[in-house]
Amino acid sequence: MKSVPDAVFLDRDGTIMEDAHYIKSPKQVRLLPGAAAAVRRINDAKVPAIVVTNQSGISRGIFTVDDYEAVRRQFESLLASEGGAQIDASYYCPHHPSVTGPCSCRKPGTKMFEDAIRDFRLDPHKVAYVGDRWRDVAAAGKLGGRGIMIESAMTTEEDRRLTREGGLETAASLADAVEMLFGLTESDRSP
Repeated sequence: MKSVPDAVFLDRDGTIMEDAHYIKSPKQVRLLPGAAAAVRRINDAKVPAIVVTNQSGISRGIFTVDDYEAVRRQFESLLASEGGAQIDASYYCPHHPSVTGPCSCRKPGTKMFEDAIRDFRLDPHKVAYVGDRWRDVAAAGKLGGRGIMIESAMTTEEDRRLTREGGLETAASLADAVEMLFGLTESDRSP
């Protein structure tokens, strides 16, 4: 039996909301089916739900930090109105190597996760990483914890291969991943 995580790191685009490629307007925000309920289940378990997202559209000049923040506010508002769910913190990387050069925060880099682990005083071996690309869950292999890659239109065969080779888990959706993390029954919890 696997233990319930102390925090769940969630990718945003393609995991909780539709990935519309460089989302720059709140009007583009669409939650994926079942995503609000899945995040609410994390909240109900009293476990922080922490978004960690690459947002290279900022460095590429496609949208601004203000645009990102407007999208984030709309995203969080929809989670609250559709499922009574909340995100406890969001971390984003605005960089892209072709524009800004290499950085340690762009996933699969681990700086954003390390910052959240420090900010929330987490044991990295007791967290979960959920996303629709290998880069979203690769930190599990580097920092510890449990990685679960979900399927989306953006998931590539390379993502699947790297996930398998890294010994990480897969799920069909965010709801399925959350079920894997929190699906214990009361009888499973008793000694």
